[in-house]
Amino acid sequence: MMFTRRSMRMVAAGMWPSLSWAQPAARTTTLVAPFTPGGAADLAARTFATYAVKHMGGTPTAIVVENRAGASGAIGTQYVARARPDGETLLLARVAASAILPAIDPRTPYQIDDFTWIGLLDLNPYVICVRADSPYRDLASLLNAIRNAPGTLNFSTSGPATILDLGVRHLLATAGLPIDAAQAVPYRGGGEALAALLSGDAQFGGNNLGDMMGAIRNRQVRALVVTGEARLPELPGVPTAAEAGVGDLSQIAGWNALAGPAGMTAEITAFWSEVLAATGRDREWLTATRRLGSVPHVTDGAAARAHVETQIELYRRIARQLNLG
Repeated sequence: MMFTRRSMRMVAAGMWPSLSWAQPAARTTTLVAPFTPGGAADLAARTFATYAVKHMGGTPTAIVVENRAGASGAIGTQYVARARPDGETLLLARVAASAILPAIDPRTPYQIDDFTWIGLLDLNPYVICVRADSPYRDLASLLNAIRNAPGTLNFSTSGPATILDLGVRHLLATAGLPIDAAQAVPYRGGGEALAALLSGDAQFGGNNLGDMMGAIRNRQVRALVVTGEARLPELPGVPTAAEAGVGDLSQIAGWNALAGPAGMTAEITAFWSEVLAATGRDREWLTATRRLGSVPHVTDGAAARAHVETQIELYRRIARQLNLG
């Protein structure tokens, strides 16, 4: 079946009854989130799944989110890399598994060419938080405590090759501290890392804003600094990294992208590109994404691949600076 621009617009508008690669009676797509339930990856995947089905065309349709956590996101990411390129198994790609691991770990069992890049969904600022009852009222007081008693404060991470871990170590280096001046406590995902902070098992943590926004709004945690060029409207009282004197931290930010296995046909790739573009215009998805603390940033596949390539180079450079690997 050949697809013209007009037919692809019909798909996006819900006017196309079926696709040659779809099952006759139903179309179910598995969207793999490579981290645990409750974290930024899981929430972004479920938000996309909720609204994208409206733009898939045909009935019935479903996008089922499947959490395949472990190894800093590598388990779920590798699962998609090895899946059939039939458009029925997709990846909610994240910075940790899709950029940091390929950048710093030569044992990573996949590379950028093992995926069909469909597009970016959003960008997610990085935020350093403490519990609401913490004595550290700003970033300077936290860094002073670490400087005065190195090795005594813990921070929660989602693994050694994730933005949660590298972001904190980059912060410490930027502040002139050893990268092990605070002790990392690893968990399987951002949701568990937040739970450790709330329980007091960790004294601070760096995380995607999407993981932390609910706890910030509920005044369970206090945000000390957030990355980005300007203060966020949702957090007007939280200084940027530059304002807090750690401008180099601004390099750190999370993101979500949609990808499939390498080898997807042009027709399948075009279909999902249209679905993603239509979802990116969906006001409800835009509102829900902003509510999670993310900045909607929908692109095509070429721009997504270019972004991932840039991120891989960034984390190679940070790894060299931190003497990692």
